[in-house]
Formats: sequence, C-alpha cells, structure tokens
Amino acid sequence: MTLLSIDQRLLGLHLHSGTIDAGTAGWRFGPSVAGFERGRLVAAFNGGFRLSVGAGGFASYGRVAVPLREGLGSIVTYADGTTDIGAWHAGVPAAGRPVVSVRQNLPLLLDHGSAAPTIGCVACWGATLGGVSDPARSAVGITAGGRLIWAGGEHLTVAQLAGALAAAHVARAVELDINPEWVAGYLYGHRGGRDPLAPIPIVDGQPGVPGQFLAPWSRDFFTVVAR
Repeated sequence: MTLLSIDQRLLGLHLHSGTIDAGTAGWRFGPSVAGFERGRLVAAFNGGFRLSVGAGGFASYGRVAVPLREGLGSIVTYADGTTDIGAWHAGVPAAGRPVVSVRQNLPLLLDHGSAAPTIGCVACWGATLGGVSDPARSAVGITAGGRLIWAGGEHLTVAQLAGALAAAHVARAVELDINPEWVAGYLYGHRGGRDPLAPIPIVDGQPGVPGQFLAPWSRDFFTVVAR
C-alpha cells in the first residue's frame, strides 16, 4: 500500500471531470491535465465510483453533474484552495466559506479516527471483480491538523485500508475507486524539452491509467498542484 501525504500549506487539490464521469465539456478542470496545471503538477490520483452507481454527487465551480446527498462522505474544496473531508451538511461545508468543488463517495470510511460500523460488509463498499474482499482500493482522508492523506494499493480489504489511514492519524476519510483498472496514483518529475513531465507510478503493481492523467481519461480524478 502507498500513502501520499499532502501539506495544504504548499499544495492544493483540483477535482477533474473525466470524458464519461462527469463528461468533457464545460468543466473548470477537464479529463486531462492541461494549461497552467502542468507547470505546477506534483501528483494525481483516481476519483470515486462511476457516477451512475449512485454513490454520491459531483459538483464543480457552480455546475452539478449529480446532486449532492445529505450525510455522504464529501471531499470539499473551498475558494481559498484548501480542502476538507466530512459528511455533507454534518461537518462540511464550513459556514461562510465559498465552495468550489465537491466529490462524494459513500458514507465516511473513517470518522473521528474510527472505522465505519459497516467495515465488515464487503458489499457496502463497492462491487468487486469476482466478488473478492481484497481488490485494489483507494481512499483519501484528512488529519486533525489539516494534512490530506491518499492511500492506494492492490489486494486490500476495507479494514486494511481503514486501518492504514487510522495509523496515519487520519480523522475523516472517504473511500475512492476500487478494482485494479481504476486505482492509480502518480508523482510527476519536471524536466526541460519537448516532454517536460515524467509520470512516476506510486502504487506497487498498479495497471495504471493510459496517459497517466496527462491525456484524456474516462473517470474523474484529482490533481495535486503547487500553490
């Protein structure tokens, strides 16, 4: 399993649409990393489940692809560039703070540092290939001090994923996508010349995403950029 620690004093999170989830046209951040983001790109990782499965909403810069639902685990980015994670309208968003994007996916995996009571229910945390309990899984959480932690790995039970986040002092977390084809994380080296970005896979054994999020991808994802 890989854990990626994101210091929000230095880095910000951007929610991208995919070509299918949530569609190509009209989004502030579309299905590939482009423009100013390329010069500030530090990392990228997968988003949540297909929007069609009903696991939660997707909204970005005033546009809503799927309505947000009360109580679901939500990754909320504010206009000042900081991100918080919590249950929608039961912790987030903070009063008086303008929101620029929200991605929801299922109830919170962790809350107050403790795993959800349904942690032993495999079906509660997504349909797995072949019905296995330990597919590739991923999640993102936040510590009490405001540091974001992304976790991803092959062959993980829900309990193992939650346990790793808890061990990293995560207070609240949302499970993201699961199954090998959809779990992927990259760091990016910067170099001169005609191909200035060098993607570095960070999950052992990950099949990876064609184009490493630098070319259009079908699913939503997050970029981590320097402020």
